[in-house]
Amino acid sequence: MSLREDGIIVVLSSPSGAGKTTLVKKIAQKNNFKISISYTTRKPRTNEVNGNDYFFISEDEFKNLINNQEFLEYAKVFQNYYGSSRSQVFEKLNKGENVIFDIDWQGTEQIKKQKLDYKIITFFILPPSKSELFKRLKNRDMKDKNIVEDRMKQFNEDIEHWENYDFVVINDDLDRCYNEIIGLINKTKENSNSNYDKNKILNHIQKLRI
Repeated sequence: MSLREDGIIVVLSSPSGAGKTTLVKKIAQKNNFKISISYTTRKPRTNEVNGNDYFFISEDEFKNLINNQEFLEYAKVFQNYYGSSRSQVFEKLNKGENVIFDIDWQGTEQIKKQKLDYKIITFFILPPSKSELFKRLKNRDMKDKNIVEDRMKQFNEDIEHWENYDFVVINDDLDRCYNEIIGLINKTKENSNSNYDKNKILNHIQKLRI
């Protein structure tokens, strides 16, 4: 299959609260991208709609889909399962539609290992600081203090996977971050020099580890 005819895959991952879901929706709204809507066993948040944000299903239903090999990737995150439908993703790509994923590092690794015949560009999104991340998590629909603390603990593990991504972007300003991602996607598609500053990211990672 020809990469020029098929769609491309773009993956956004991040620690919880760093803004990947907001960025995915912004990229899809303004560009030729279809969001891969994940299946999940977690309960919907107050502003989430079934079939629009996620497909909310039971754990038994999810495990049946695993057994039937329906998922392109899946992972268990914070005691809940998340997975992307293989058939839905391939149907979009084969029609020439670009597909964008909002998944964690586990799912990203599964997709990369399959060596698919589609161009894949992966991004890891970082918060500007730990304090800003904590504030975002508190302001999100998380009234349970323990949930916020669990996500902050997981943060230290999540950021160690940054080197497995094509690009790492700091989400200190939503519009700036969005424009940087779009610019990197376009330059990668054109095989042109992206001027990606990996040293800047490494310095930021070191600050986040403190």
